[in-house]
Amino acid sequence: MESIPVERPKPTPQKTQNLCADKGYDYPDVRELLREWGYTVHIPSRGQRGSVRKAIPDYRARRWVVERTHSWLNRFRRLLIRWEKKVENYVAFLHFACAWVTFRAAGILG
Repeated sequence: MESIPVERPKPTPQKTQNLCADKGYDYPDVRELLREWGYTVHIPSRGQRGSVRKAIPDYRARRWVVERTHSWLNRFRRLLIRWEKKVENYVAFLHFACAWVTFRAAGILG
């Protein structure tokens, strides 16, 4: 937390700083340290099953979009297995692959 390069605003009673973490951070020392730093901690307890969330109509989890995009990029074997020694060549092909995926998703190339 100390190595975060962006300065965060000081928490106020009107604008609290929230921190969501998974069950792996459920330790009293971690919770206490985060409270000292001014965070409102949201960590589920270990050993507790996930709560059943209310279904929201027309709501899709955003994580799926990222996982889908990674899957599309993994179809480019040259990205999946990095053959290039120069970073510039790898980044150039990454940009090409992103452009190709974008054009295919837009339906421009058919």
